[in-house]
Amino acid sequence: MNESRIFKYGLASFMVALMCCVIGGANANTNQHEHGDHGHGEKPAVKVPRIFLDKSPRIVAYQLKRLTNEQLLLVERMTDHEKYKPVYTAILVREGMSRQDRDEAVAGLVAIGKSDNVTELISAIDELDSSDAAERRVARQLATMVVSQKKPVLQAKLAALNNAIESESQVLRSTGMAGLIVAGELESALAKGAKDNAAKLDLLSAVPLVPQPKSRAALRSTVAGLCAESEAIAVRKSAIGALSRIPANYEENFKLVAGFVDEKQLTNAVISTALRIPSKNRDPETAGELADWLVDFAEKTPPAERTTDEFIDAMQLVDQLLAQVPTAAAKEYRNRLNAVIVRVVRIKTVEEEMRYDTPYFAVEAGRDVQVIIQNEDLMPHNFVITVPGALKEVALEGSAMSPMDAKDGKQYVPVSDKVLQATSMIQSHQQERLTFKAPTEPGEYPFVCTFPRHWMRMYGVMVVVKDLDEYLKNPVAPTDPIGNMRQFVQNWKFEDLQPKIEVGIKARSLSIGEKIFTDATCAQCHKMNEKGGAVGPDLTKVFERWKGSREGVLREILDPSHKIDPKFAVHVIYTIKGKVVSGIIQSEDKESISVIDNPEKPEPRKISRDDIDEITKSTKSLMPKALLDQFTEDEIFELLNYIEKSGKE
Repeated sequence: MNESRIFKYGLASFMVALMCCVIGGANANTNQHEHGDHGHGEKPAVKVPRIFLDKSPRIVAYQLKRLTNEQLLLVERMTDHEKYKPVYTAILVREGMSRQDRDEAVAGLVAIGKSDNVTELISAIDELDSSDAAERRVARQLATMVVSQKKPVLQAKLAALNNAIESESQVLRSTGMAGLIVAGELESALAKGAKDNAAKLDLLSAVPLVPQPKSRAALRSTVAGLCAESEAIAVRKSAIGALSRIPANYEENFKLVAGFVDEKQLTNAVISTALRIPSKNRDPETAGELADWLVDFAEKTPPAERTTDEFIDAMQLVDQLLAQVPTAAAKEYRNRLNAVIVRVVRIKTVEEEMRYDTPYFAVEAGRDVQVIIQNEDLMPHNFVITVPGALKEVALEGSAMSPMDAKDGKQYVPVSDKVLQATSMIQSHQQERLTFKAPTEPGEYPFVCTFPRHWMRMYGVMVVVKDLDEYLKNPVAPTDPIGNMRQFVQNWKFEDLQPKIEVGIKARSLSIGEKIFTDATCAQCHKMNEKGGAVGPDLTKVFERWKGSREGVLREILDPSHKIDPKFAVHVIYTIKGKVVSGIIQSEDKESISVIDNPEKPEPRKISRDDIDEITKSTKSLMPKALLDQFTEDEIFELLNYIEKSGKE
């Protein structure tokens, strides 16, 4: 590997690949341990995988398939020869690769083949097996890359998109239809999607792929028509699901889907879609009828089936609908439900955003309740309920704890009478249930993730009230437990602000920018002119590193996982005793790994390799997305100006 490539991927990437095996030739050793293994042998020297690219395509593919993601990224690749094409292709279609890596792979394939992004992405999707769950996930990710191309680019590739619609791959057919819609060829896409039931399913699968809300809204009448008129159950079910992705005519959508709830094969799709429709857009009369049906459904469901995700979704929906039912009727329904189930509240984490999807929920004083915490993020999180006013105290005590010192297996949860309930650290795509009796004293009880530094964004409130149905008639948002007075402004995307950079950054104030740097919690992880945290990169010279590119820096702020500095890649370490340590690998040797796992205490923690069961590397940044969603456009440009100008002083 040449020096420029070593510099590009950095020392940390080499350290991740310390256990790389050498493939092919006399040096092959297939028994060497990968990074996540806790073998006891002498650790091999750092080596770039040796791949023989001049062999047959089958042999090259075999060699590349045996590499871990980290090893694959270390394979030398250049754009001056066809032999490097399999390496770029392997990176593009490998599960777990970051968007940055996929973008670089596409660029390499385009350069070698003198082609374009759409051509290479369509070709890659076509090679993936839609029947394999992992490959299907990758195919959908590549499909989003196709439809994220600008409209003129897709307009120039109409022939390729039309050919994709005729493919044997279902994902590719949907990608072609979504691409036509983004390219402004709506009528053509609708015509192709009306041919038969298979084509209708392809069109409906294309709906969530279309990135522009306005374009999805234009599909409303077609999707609604398929909900009501199709004779094929599969089409109607898919149409009901697609309707949840269309930001238009919410009131009519709610009435439409509610009418299908008693059709057994459609019930789950109806409930899922109804949950996505804002409460304010649910017609009260229809809400009452649906609530009546759901209460009856709960009573008829056998006890053994009342713990399924589908049943819990149904109970989440009826709980929301009771707020729109007259109080007397709501109490009657509530009593009937209390006789057969414990009230369930489901709370999910939001991927990459370091927050729960529920800012607050209400429970009735002294009543049994079950809270299900579902972790949709790639990082582990916990859920801790405290007494009123104790969020920060409990969170800081938890942050100061060693992850190895956990009472009852609950890491970062202090032993304190101010902790009422707590989960363990919940791993990615796992869930945990807390069943307890709500406090008898009404009040605002905070909940929080006590993993170090998460508490500043990842919190909410459990509101305990005397009469739940009375409260739900006119719910009052609780006081923010850490005093944050900011409200949601917009889910900012790079594309929203990129065209305005040069004008927007003019005539800004350094003092205002510095305040936003602090308010947005940037200073807690990043240094600026020797002040601030040390968890993330020093931002003082960030514009020098980006060669003055305001666009590059803005993208990093708004989409931190787009390009991750290998030195700050997050690793999750699972010990043989079931503990979880998540952080940045600072150094490692054949005996141990040193990890900065606590931003509050940046001293590295040394973990013996004998204690490690597995190590996984996240493709997502330690910095959460949506940090600036509570800031205005002007404030974001003030921040960008501050980072640029302060670095020059």
